[in-house]
Amino acid sequence: MEIKYTIQGLLIYIAIAAYAVGFLLAIFRIKKVAGFVYFLGFGSALAAFIYRGLHVGHIPMQNLFEVFVTLGMLVYPITLFSRKVLRVPGGPGDCADMLIGIIVLFPAGFVAKFSADPQQLPPALQCWLFAPHVAVYMLSYMIMAKAAFLAGARIAGAKPAPEENLLAYEDATYRMVCAGFPLLTLGLILGSWWGKLAWGDYWGWDPKELWSLVSWLVYLGYFHFRTMYGKKYPKANSTLAILGMVAIIITLLWVNLSKLFPGLHSYA
Repeated sequence: MEIKYTIQGLLIYIAIAAYAVGFLLAIFRIKKVAGFVYFLGFGSALAAFIYRGLHVGHIPMQNLFEVFVTLGMLVYPITLFSRKVLRVPGGPGDCADMLIGIIVLFPAGFVAKFSADPQQLPPALQCWLFAPHVAVYMLSYMIMAKAAFLAGARIAGAKPAPEENLLAYEDATYRMVCAGFPLLTLGLILGSWWGKLAWGDYWGWDPKELWSLVSWLVYLGYFHFRTMYGKKYPKANSTLAILGMVAIIITLLWVNLSKLFPGLHSYA
């Protein structure tokens, strides 16, 4: 554990605290106040993202500290998009999204291994594909995280409030995966293109590349299973959506942190 006594750290802690207060308010069904506090948390997370970018002089998605700051900033826009456009609920008590925000900001705020010291971009990351490649993956990861929470709610037997006219959790999970899968696919394509420009080959079987492919294949399997057997085994659909998120966590964390997977993408 490490406390970051900096402006950057303060902004992160304000965002975590706001998400936590909003989460508790949502549990007790004080929805309007919860939504306002959630927005304040997003404002602080956005400020942390912008501050970091100005501090390091590049788009802040280089290492795991910057990645988690970015993820914490993305959760609120995804909440709005999923609710207003996709008609997807936020989880039991409409508080799952705020919980996701707490989870992804916690490592940036408290894990000592994720250093906030500014770093220069190495030559390979100075390619113009750096920003779009990482950005689409970050978006897809947050969308799939929300899908996993909805899938867990489906397995637990929870149902959204009927008066809100939102999708049931099974259909909501499917709609979120449909939104995230094209971004996951685009991330693979952009990464392959970037690999060709940086290292001379589209695919090098680097551990990060391999686990990115595994994540993609799990969600492809989700679509196939849901089409073929989904009506007969609805809980299995949800289980596959959760397994896809497990593969993403391995891709994002274990591959970067474990000594078992040394490779070009170990940027922790």
